[in-house]
Amino acid sequence: MTAICLIRHGETDWNALGKLQGRTDIPLNETGKRQAKETGEYLKHTSWDVIISSPLKRARETADIINQYLGLDIVEMEDFIERNYGDAEGMPFEERMKLYPDKNYPNQESKEALAERLMAGIQKVGVQYPDHKVLIVAHGAAIHALLSKISNGDADLENTKLVNACLSNISFLENKWHIQDYNVSDHLSD
Repeated sequence: MTAICLIRHGETDWNALGKLQGRTDIPLNETGKRQAKETGEYLKHTSWDVIISSPLKRARETADIINQYLGLDIVEMEDFIERNYGDAEGMPFEERMKLYPDKNYPNQESKEALAERLMAGIQKVGVQYPDHKVLIVAHGAAIHALLSKISNGDADLENTKLVNACLSNISFLENKWHIQDYNVSDHLSD
């Protein structure tokens, strides 16, 4: 059985300001670095085989900090990069809602394309790391889309905002991905 723990990256200044990051490459802020350390501390007493990271700075930096506690290989995979939000990237929440109340941002990656890309990514992980335990450091919208696809639109999940540095566990069993838990944040101090 392949087991995957999806980890949302730590906080950035844009997260704190409510700006939509998407593919904009923003580093972690001090809170995000602390969250990554707390995640590493939490995971150091568990067993993992590899860390896969989105190539964006905030995810890779989170992976690097976590890895100070684990000492694993880190592999970057484009499949787990954040959704492209097109013209809305960099906009604060209020401005986005005023201009695009339906959240239909010009030039954004469609939800279908995002889900397809992410499912292809975890299929690759399943093939490359069969029967392994894999940490994947990615992004809020990407993880949410992946969990939504696996759950077939679970209503509780649809209305859940994934917090920075949360953990969501999935496993491949009997030819199907299953969600064990999501948005786990007990390991974080705030």
